[in-house]
Amino acid sequence: MPGTLVAMPGVLPEGEPVPRDGSLPAAARRAVGARGFGVYVHVPFCASRCGYCDFNTYTASELGGGASRETYADSVLAELALAARVLGDTPPPRVDTVFVGGGTPTLLPADDLARILDGIDRTWGLAAGAEVTTEANPESVTPESLKTLRAAGYTRISLGMQSAAPGVLAVLDRRHSAGRATAAAREARDAGFDHVNLDLIYGTPGETAEDFAASLAQVVEAGVDHVSAYALIVEDGTRLAARMRRGELPYPSDDVAADRYLAAEEALGAAGFSWYEVSNWARSAAAACRHNLLYWTGADWWGLGPGAHSHVGGVRWWNVKHPTAYAARLAEGASPALARERLTPDEQHMEDVMLRVRLASGLPLGVLDEAGRAGAERARDAGLLDAGAYARGLVVLTLRGRLLADAVVRDLLP
Repeated sequence: MPGTLVAMPGVLPEGEPVPRDGSLPAAARRAVGARGFGVYVHVPFCASRCGYCDFNTYTASELGGGASRETYADSVLAELALAARVLGDTPPPRVDTVFVGGGTPTLLPADDLARILDGIDRTWGLAAGAEVTTEANPESVTPESLKTLRAAGYTRISLGMQSAAPGVLAVLDRRHSAGRATAAAREARDAGFDHVNLDLIYGTPGETAEDFAASLAQVVEAGVDHVSAYALIVEDGTRLAARMRRGELPYPSDDVAADRYLAAEEALGAAGFSWYEVSNWARSAAAACRHNLLYWTGADWWGLGPGAHSHVGGVRWWNVKHPTAYAARLAEGASPALARERLTPDEQHMEDVMLRVRLASGLPLGVLDEAGRAGAERARDAGLLDAGAYARGLVVLTLRGRLLADAVVRDLLP
């Protein structure tokens, strides 16, 4: 399917041990920022758990002792200080993008989010025109908090709308009302945010074609310049998965998801949006999410927070998941990283193909081996790749190809 809701995995992968001080190989440090550098900040707090969510998040009752919202910003700043020591005399050129995700980052006081951003700027420096995004649930922001965030330097906000249909929101266990997301989007515009995104989920059991059409219409009317739309994926261990196993709800249909994707492309295209990644549409090139493009094009980023992943110079690592363990390691002066891996050239090539094929900018044919180029030719002949782009040496998905993106990727890799 063209898009899936991506979550931090319930179980972190295995890897090699990380030195207590978090030190990196010299070659990785020398390469930092060669393709750009971003910072991701994970805020693991939620007011309640949505039924479909498998992200590394915690409600107040799940936190236990040793971690709290009140002290969380201090822990993040402690990891940032450690990161500065690790990179030492080989810091990134400057920070191109910052993305604060979750969880619900805006459950933290706006002043704490401002303090974290200021810490990043003081540590490495924000590039001129840096993109600074925070995610938010619609009910977790007010006109006043949005103005505080904008004044602190946040330029972009991504709001979790998911649907405009009350019944769909109920199945997903969302707490906001059907109209709150678009109202929050307008408030963000009024507060001066340069870019506003609304997230949609399609294919929820019980969602009708009319429900999704109404959601798309509300998104367009809200005046946002970016839309993300993901097919619902049912994660093991979630409340939604349990309800489906008990037969209370039907499992999502691939055919319905494909119909919803086509509806999104039609409605958003008619409203002036263009796809730039399989699950993302923007009104202009300037409205595309630069932080996500950084991920998709193999750049470097440092992930701050419990469960956050980082990538620097071909080394990838991930932090301990629970906020209590995270805070405890930092209080001891130790790295919160649980394990890491060094990507081989073959692994880097595989990830490069998997991610860049999903971009409207395409993948250069020249990066494929002989078998991959043969697969690309078959995909072009099957109408899955744009023939004009192919003639220019690029692998670019057609609309039908976007529906079958995973199959195309498999044909391009050994």
